Amino acid sequence: MNHLKHFRLLICAVLLFNFIMSGFGQGEKAETLVGHWTFEKGVELEDITGNFADITLMGAEIENGQLNVDLGKWAIASGYDGPDIEEKTLVSWVIMDNLDVQEGSILTVDRLSDQTFDGIVFGERQKHRWMAGSGWFHRTQDPEPGFEEKKTGELIMMAISYENDNGTARVRLYRNGDEIGDYTFGQFVSFAKNDAEAIWGKRHGGVAGGPGDLDVHIEDSRIYAAVLSQAEIKKLLPDTLEVEARGKLATTWARLKTR
Repeated sequence: MNHLKHFRLLICAVLLFNFIMSGFGQGEKAETLVGHWTFEKGVELEDITGNFADITLMGAEIENGQLNVDLGKWAIASGYDGPDIEEKTLVSWVIMDNLDVQEGSILTVDRLSDQTFDGIVFGERQKHRWMAGSGWFHRTQDPEPGFEEKKTGELIMMAISYENDNGTARVRLYRNGDEIGDYTFGQFVSFAKNDAEAIWGKRHGGVAGGPGDLDVHIEDSRIYAAVLSQAEIKKLLPDTLEVEARGKLATTWARLKTR
């Protein structure tokens, strides 16, 4: 009887653990994460996948588990040594502080070797509207129906996926899980090991800076080396541990949330 009781307790514990972890947003292509920043205490500047070097703050600040970028203040993480980034999904949770500071990005993946980049850009071609920013607009069209931001102070999630459609980029944009754009346009590109960096605030440009600015607080940013579906994007939650498949211990979650 004792053995049966212990077995039942073990099964319940496993089921409870799986339920809790699923609630944390685990399993949504977690094994494809190649960049993940939560800005939480203890890992404020770290990519918790371990692929990018620590963030360099170019006037930006970390405040209460968020990256605060402002006019002329931005952040960059170089030193990428993970797998080549081909098909991908960029995701960031952001609070808009001033809608009239525009033309910057809440997350860009940028090449070091040339002007190629892809980013979640705000207000560059259309005032107060999101777009998939890219070098020389090579993968950029004004999304339909798009979305015009009218409020500050609310946490929103923006995501853009890039799929290889026979050498052409299929780009889908989502706001809070709702699709706001879907088009196929421009050459599909990849970002190689040792030739990629992540940028927040500026649109692109490297350690010397570049065009664009924003006034926002960023809660969580991620780069997936895969196309996430709309259903998968809707399940994502900020500040959750999604790197189990990359060898991180589950106890990292406790460290992320301890303040």
